[in-house]
Parts: sequence; C-alpha cells; structure tokens
Amino acid sequence: MKRIIVLWVFSMTLMSSFAQCGIENTAFKSGEFVGYDLYFNWKFVWLKVGTASMSTVQSHFKGQDAFRCSLITRGNSKLDNMFIMRDTLLSYTTLDLEPLYYRKGAREGKRYYVDELWYTYPKGNCHLKTHEINSRGEHYWKELEYKDCIYDMMSVYLRARNFDASKLKVGDKIPLPIADASSIANSWLKYNGVTNVKMKNSNAKFRCLVFSFIEREDGKNHELIRFYITDDANHLPVRLDMFLSFGSAKAYLTGYKGLRNEMTSKVD
Repeated sequence: MKRIIVLWVFSMTLMSSFAQCGIENTAFKSGEFVGYDLYFNWKFVWLKVGTASMSTVQSHFKGQDAFRCSLITRGNSKLDNMFIMRDTLLSYTTLDLEPLYYRKGAREGKRYYVDELWYTYPKGNCHLKTHEINSRGEHYWKELEYKDCIYDMMSVYLRARNFDASKLKVGDKIPLPIADASSIANSWLKYNGVTNVKMKNSNAKFRCLVFSFIEREDGKNHELIRFYITDDANHLPVRLDMFLSFGSAKAYLTGYKGLRNEMTSKVD
C-alpha cells in the first residue's frame, strides 16, 4: 500500500545544481483544493473504499516563503475490513518548488511508520537528512548527498504540474528520482499520448495526457500506475489506475476549487 501514494506523482528530467532544482510555477496557486474517490476491484466489482484530498497554500518554512502541500487518504469501513489505510503526507517547497521538507505518517494494515526528509543544497549538491520510524518504533537517521536533484512524493508532484508535455512523443521516458527515508527509487515515466476520460462519479469528461509510472525492481520493470492529467495549464490529475500486489485500484476526481488557470480540457 506504500506504493499507492507514490502513484500520485510524476516529474521532469534530472537537473544538477541548486539553481536548476526549481522551476517556474504557472500551474497552481495558494488555496487550491482537490478531492478524489478511491475504488478497489473486489471479486470483479469496483467498490468505493475511501477518499483522498490535497491542499496547497503559501506558508513559511524556517523563515522562508514556501508552499505547504498536504495529501490525506482515508479508507472507509469497506476497505478497513480488508486493509486499514490512514496516510497523511506533508511537504514544504520554495516558491520555485525546490524541496525543503517532507513527512509521511502512515497506518497501512497493522503497520504504522513515519518517513521524514530535510533538504539543503551545499556547494550546489542536494543534501538529504532522513529520519525513519519503522513499524517496531525504531528510529533510524541518515545523511546523504547527491550531485543530482532529488525529490519526494509530494515535491515531485508539484514540479510535475509545471511540466511541458508538448515536446514529448509517445514512448518517451523521463527519469524520476524519488526518495523516502530508506532509499531512492529507480523509476521513470513513460508518455502514452492523449485521450478523453469520463469520471466514474459524474458525467464530467476531460481531455488528458496519459503517463505510466514504472519502477525497476529485482531486474524487472513494473508499471505501478497509469494516470491521466488534464491537457491544459493546470495539469491536474483526474484519474489514476493503480496496479498493486494485492489487486487493482482507481482514483477519480470528485471536485476542485481555487485553480490558477481555466479548465480548458473539459469536454462537453
């Protein structure tokens, strides 16, 4: 279930210096709120099993102007009978979307754990201080430094909202370095083109860019998610198809407010 949250994000190509780790934000503004319904395939029937909500506001982090983004997922009683899911993710970035801090607190099944990351950029490198609390309550701290920019599940999502897909061709792959407190994923995006997508819970239909999020593990490539983002200046995810070890799940957009740009991808 830990991978479910990874499935909400995608990114740009790697950059190699502090100044290049940021990107101009044109996709969202402070005060944006987005909601989703979560569905799980149970014995060939799609059941609504929970909700997710994401909010972004302008704030401060250690005296610096910053965006504060949070994602909350909550399973309902139907999902609790199979698998308890209570996840809360928090991220601070600069106004240019350079990562500053990340935290994930998650109860998944009988397991509760916490991941934390702190970012600094000495001499143009990306320095990570990590803190992990595992399901046994044990604390682990590490400090790592990279020449390339590193992101987490939330900061990469904000960066990706500003990704220009107009130059991509079907089949193009984009490297995606995402860290948690224990490792960095060997993963990437594959661009699959444009299609129209109808929401499950309404008659709304959107023209979307389609991407696959792929991770290499044990010498094999695994598609973890196929997701659909609006083909407009918002680049808002409206549907996510998740391929999990214990089944399939989907997330559908239910509502939004505070968008920065007009939703021109909506199809009549």
